[in-house]
Amino acid sequence: MPDGTAPRRDGARFAAWLDAQYRSMAAPDMLAEMLTLHFPGRIALVSSFGAESAVLLHMVAEIDRATPVIFLETGMLFPETLAYQRTLAAQLGLSDLRLVRPDATDLRFLDGQGDLHRGNPDGCCHLRKTLPLRRALQGAEASITGRKRAQGPSRADMPLVEADARSGKLRINPLAAWDRGQITAYMAAHDIPPHPLVAQGYPSIGCAPCTSRVGDGEEARAGRWRGQDKTECGIHFDGTRWIRGPGAGI
Repeated sequence: MPDGTAPRRDGARFAAWLDAQYRSMAAPDMLAEMLTLHFPGRIALVSSFGAESAVLLHMVAEIDRATPVIFLETGMLFPETLAYQRTLAAQLGLSDLRLVRPDATDLRFLDGQGDLHRGNPDGCCHLRKTLPLRRALQGAEASITGRKRAQGPSRADMPLVEADARSGKLRINPLAAWDRGQITAYMAAHDIPPHPLVAQGYPSIGCAPCTSRVGDGEEARAGRWRGQDKTECGIHFDGTRWIRGPGAGI
């Protein structure tokens, strides 16, 4: 339980208060209080069912298997990811798994050939991830992510709790301070199967066209959008980028 009186639930101030209150609490305990004390019935876990997703999914299932789990099915995921999602959801008994897909009309008009990712990867992520997630979270006050500070420079200063400046919704990052060793140990302790692509050299897994194997000595996310000035899909950042380029109608 946190100490003191919480400020008004006004986004940034409330996020900063929660971050200060919970920064020394173990991740499962912090997550339990977010689900049952602060945001009961008004929070969802956003999961890619990627290389390290199973830890947070397991923690949530241990607390409340009926917690909404949002899975962005972009239409471009690896077959192994789709199979892993089915296997893990069944093993953990997740009872409110929501497969969220891009709007069919948006796809037809903005990416009719399915090749937007080649010339405009930001636009593709916006179309297939950011917009669908925004719609999926309309009824929630907060979302849970599996992001970690150790995943790269763009996440190095990430707090446990943060507020989206545009929407005011809070993002909870229970594993912010975890490293890969802790992830591996947790999965082994709870007999959680790994994503099948991890053993093939994919420590970070997104859409198939924009994910490549990672070599020895490279950062875990080095295989995401390789060779491009892009390190994030944008779903956890404030604002958006308009889709631009050939065939873009926005």
